[in-house]
Amino acid sequence: MAGEFLRQTLLGLAGLTLLGAQAGAAELPKIAVVATGGTIAMKLDPTTHAPVPALSGEDLVSAVPKLKDIATIAVTEFSNVPSDYMGPDRWPALSRKVDEILADPGVRGAIVLHGTDTLDQTAYFLDLTLKSDKPVVLVGAQRNASDWDADGPRNLLNAARQILADGSAGLGVTVTLNHRINAAREVRKTHTSNVETFNSGDAGILGYVDEDRVVFSRKSLRRQTLPLPERMPRIDLVAMYAGADGSQVRHAAETGAEAIVVEAYGWGNMNAEMHDAIAEVIAKGVPVIVATKVYDGRALPVYGFKGGGNTLLKAGAVFAGDLTPDKARILALIALPATKERAALQAIFDK
Repeated sequence: MAGEFLRQTLLGLAGLTLLGAQAGAAELPKIAVVATGGTIAMKLDPTTHAPVPALSGEDLVSAVPKLKDIATIAVTEFSNVPSDYMGPDRWPALSRKVDEILADPGVRGAIVLHGTDTLDQTAYFLDLTLKSDKPVVLVGAQRNASDWDADGPRNLLNAARQILADGSAGLGVTVTLNHRINAAREVRKTHTSNVETFNSGDAGILGYVDEDRVVFSRKSLRRQTLPLPERMPRIDLVAMYAGADGSQVRHAAETGAEAIVVEAYGWGNMNAEMHDAIAEVIAKGVPVIVATKVYDGRALPVYGFKGGGNTLLKAGAVFAGDLTPDKARILALIALPATKERAALQAIFDK
């Protein structure tokens, strides 16, 4: 009788322990992870010895045991492609999926796993189009999962810590790698392989994921949101280069580009041949947005020589300010379906 009593008591205590553990797990905050692919999800192919897509979002989460100590993770497998494959054909669906996930009141925020080549572009597209004010953090890796010092796991854990930190909401979409938190609008990739590749130039970082806590230093004052269009227009990106004859600008307009972003020199300058081509296509109703390929500073209509920014402004060009050419194109993708009028477009770029 005493042995049976002891057995029942131990079983009861075990049950209480299990219930307690389950209750503890249920009390953990919920974070969504949306996997899209990229180097973070790649391993070396045994035949080619080159990195290829290999890991799912579930695999990546499982590789970071500390995640389960701070949050309940819900993984959505959106895609598993190199980020070079990401673009206007995938961005709207990703934006809708993330908004759908964040609509769940139990979800604190979302981590989007992504390759670094276009990570800043996807982040900016989401920042412009997401309706939720919950934190969304894009992370990737410069080293694939086969490397002994792969940076993906720490970046993933830091993103979760950022989402759970006080003050994380209302910052917009961020890119957080190597502990540094960057605003989507301002961040850009600056090195092909170094883990310290993303920074925000003149604007500076938003904060830092430190060992003991997350420190936020500022908010981005240049954020804006726009309705997600029903379709993505075709917008071409053409570079100014020494000796450019304007043929690429004309070709883009003749083959169906609905707007053209020109990657210019300096404050937004180019040669006379490019000026003439731009003036021609603007006269035919194709908006042209002038951005600068210079890392810091703004594209401004300053110089008065033919091809200088001032003459391009008089020809009807829109100036992208401090947006990179890639991001100027993204803003145009979302704004153009609503308006092609120069003053209205310029007002959007000036915000």
